[in-house]
Amino acid sequence: MKTTLSVLMLSLLPGLALAAGEHGGHEGHNAASMQQSMHGVGRSGQPAEVSRTIAVDMGDDMRFTPAAIEVKAGETVRFFVKNAGKLNHELVLGNLAMLKEHADMMREMPNMQHAEPNMLSLKPGQKGGLVWHFDQAGTVDFACLIPGHMEAGMTGQVKVTQ
Repeated sequence: MKTTLSVLMLSLLPGLALAAGEHGGHEGHNAASMQQSMHGVGRSGQPAEVSRTIAVDMGDDMRFTPAAIEVKAGETVRFFVKNAGKLNHELVLGNLAMLKEHADMMREMPNMQHAEPNMLSLKPGQKGGLVWHFDQAGTVDFACLIPGHMEAGMTGQVKVTQ
């Protein structure tokens, strides 16, 4: 009985690490640097503030559908994301410089797990949601940062209007 309980507890550890917000290898990315890199991108939104839901599909053709989205400054949107492919994919919101920097890290550490509010990683066939508040007019980029996916064209933009 004791051995079975130990095995059970050990099998739960990876899930507990993810639930606790482990990001598996983003040394050097502290809260202050993350906040600075998110300037102009927005912030995590509250579900009660959502004004509309936008469906986004991710596919093995290395495309997001739609890849061009328009929202208004001050709007909080729920992205309902579906991985329609047979490969893992993710949607990461940010500015282009931040996304490229993160993509470089992903090439060095391809098995890192994400737990940031601007990121959603999905296995084949999975669906998930991400709530985001767009606080100012401009352009917010998004991409799949799994090695090779962004480079193959798996990117998109949110145009934030006044």
